[in-house]
Amino acid sequence: MNFCFYCSYLSHGKDSEDVSNFLQLIKYVSGSYDGEEGFRLLDTKIYEQEVSKNTQEGSSRRLFYLALPPSVYPSVSKMIRSFCMNRSDLGGWTRIVVEKPFGKDLDSAEALSSQLGELFEEKQIYRIDHYLGKELVQNLLVLRFANRFFLPLWNRDHIDNIQIVFREDFGTDGRGGYFDEYGIIRDIIQNHLLQVLCLVAMEKPISLKPEHIRDEKVKVLQSVESIADEEVVLGQYDGYKDDSTVSDHSNTPTFATVVLRIHNERWEGVPFILKAGKALNSRKAEIRVQFKEVPGDIFRCKKQGRNEFVIRLQPSEAMYMKLTVKQPGLEMSTIQSELDLSYGQRYQGVAIPEAYERLILDTIRGDQQHFVRRDELKAAWEIFTPLLHKIDRGELKPLPYKPGSRGPAEADELLAKAGYMQTHGYIWIPPTL
Repeated sequence: MNFCFYCSYLSHGKDSEDVSNFLQLIKYVSGSYDGEEGFRLLDTKIYEQEVSKNTQEGSSRRLFYLALPPSVYPSVSKMIRSFCMNRSDLGGWTRIVVEKPFGKDLDSAEALSSQLGELFEEKQIYRIDHYLGKELVQNLLVLRFANRFFLPLWNRDHIDNIQIVFREDFGTDGRGGYFDEYGIIRDIIQNHLLQVLCLVAMEKPISLKPEHIRDEKVKVLQSVESIADEEVVLGQYDGYKDDSTVSDHSNTPTFATVVLRIHNERWEGVPFILKAGKALNSRKAEIRVQFKEVPGDIFRCKKQGRNEFVIRLQPSEAMYMKLTVKQPGLEMSTIQSELDLSYGQRYQGVAIPEAYERLILDTIRGDQQHFVRRDELKAAWEIFTPLLHKIDRGELKPLPYKPGSRGPAEADELLAKAGYMQTHGYIWIPPTL
């Protein structure tokens, strides 16, 4: 195993001089995951760097990013705890960042959390999910709670259904062996999309303190009802098992549509449709809030489609409100159009930070708002573990679909059954500069 570390914090820059200066800060230390010698050497090298910066012993700040297989988190964390800790009583701190997957089901996630919890306090553990660092995801709380016109509309009285979608137009591309072990639900839905759902559905926190926000996210997850088999469609694209690292008998889904239902006063009866897939006909991630139809429709325009508020997470970050307007001309006819805020056009010249960039900065600042807390992780796995075990046992089978398609036709049928009304003849076109 190679350890890489650097000290000091650089300003955002793209110039070769910045890159050169950054590279001068990097040091490498080799060692095994569970070898005392390597971690003692790592501690020595960090200490030498700290001394060279005239840092008082024990008062510096050490951040360990574990870009490692989850199976070695416990052994590496134990070594860090034993040989590389800083002195918190002298003003320093030690924090660890762990990447998903945080386990494969509830039991394995709880076992991993317990092992880490024996070594570090919760305030030292940063479970990173890069979706929580995306610009439009971080905008959700501002949109919902800083704009008056959303407040009375954001509930079951006005919203018919909500989709949270992740689509890729390529397959596993060399990651077949890894992906086959986890599948699309563990890889995307149980973490990325479920985190977005929390921010869409949560109640207003009493403040912007990280614990207050995460408390509300946990409440949402604990209100999600058990997933019904009839509200799940799984798919596997043709050619997936041609990868030599994938079993010929693989039951792993590369596509899934799952309907979640939240049992509380705000969202009772509103389906939350989480959809993710590989080798589809487009690449995008978005939140699509579809409102109910207008009662007493005097313009007879229901067939044109419902009002929708769409937040495009990637690519071409944008948010737009799809609405019905009068078609220009002499006749009183209607057409679908939009109110559009496209970031590339509105914020020209503004550098939007990468998700990991802002999240790593949060770890340095000690802000855990955009990181997953242990009870939050447990609640997320409680929702999906029963479904995942059924898939693992072969009780639920993925349907085949053609690469470059929308996925299994049954998924669109499930959307219609859940209440989603697709708009035909309207396509949102990102504005050009």
